[in-house]
Amino acid sequence: MSTEPAFVDSRDFARIARAIRFIDDNFRSQPRLATIAGSARLSEFHFNRLFRRWAGITPRQYLAFVTGRAARGALVNDASVLDAAYGVGLSGPGRLHDLMVTLEAVTPGELKARGRGTPISYGFAGTPFGRALIASTARGVCHLAFVESGGEAEAVAALGHGWPQARLERDDQAAAALAARIWSSPSDPATPLKLAVKGTNFQLKVWQALLELGSAGPTTYSALAGAVGLPGAARAVGQAVGANPVAWLIPCHNVLRRDGALGGYQFGEDRKRAMLAWQALDGLPRPADRKRLRESSGALRHARPAT
Repeated sequence: MSTEPAFVDSRDFARIARAIRFIDDNFRSQPRLATIAGSARLSEFHFNRLFRRWAGITPRQYLAFVTGRAARGALVNDASVLDAAYGVGLSGPGRLHDLMVTLEAVTPGELKARGRGTPISYGFAGTPFGRALIASTARGVCHLAFVESGGEAEAVAALGHGWPQARLERDDQAAAALAARIWSSPSDPATPLKLAVKGTNFQLKVWQALLELGSAGPTTYSALAGAVGLPGAARAVGQAVGANPVAWLIPCHNVLRRDGALGGYQFGEDRKRAMLAWQALDGLPRPADRKRLRESSGALRHARPAT
């Protein structure tokens, strides 16, 4: 990927997501560019330009990537779902894992007060996966949710439901700055991006495990259950994954079913598929920088207890 990500609106992201699903479903017939563009309801020229700006490669190159991935025929298992589902040696942790992220739970006092009087800055910003609502307190990012066109009021209501006594203050510029930090190459990886979230002890344990497993790419619900020491609790783990308040940064999109199926996503399976594809493509050489491959750092992720 280029150093600056392509932020797209919800309409363009929907086009990209439809095309990715079409390619993934039809790669065996090697569809022509015109057919792929038709799935996105765009001309060949405009679709090729949009997809290349978003992915860093052309739709035909993505088709070749998917075809090669399938030809390797890797078996899906808990230890190596990434190999079978998203890339055998080509998928990397990508820009997400160039960030150092620290996860902090809100204090018991803050939980009891339900955020009373806490100022929360929130706003809407473009991302590589459509528009998102991003919110933060003085302690860190507390909420990140993708928003469909016309869904802004519902997204703000969901934020308020999670923090019913907080003081919500809209600041789209601050949200855009956070989006740029999240999805751009970090200028100072030594400065962590802090998350300030609230949840049950079990939820926090699952979310922390997601952070720790994140640098390895996709995993499964059963593997995640094993990582938190409860190998028989895949269903409960799935519920905790679904309750994640900070999409992308706590990478719940990385969790697949044991058979390699996507397994659902609160912001839609097409978005989950596109997020996984974007991560996979982030490890590939781009036409603009073939002479220098971007190093994959697999940044250390850790939590520190709230004080």
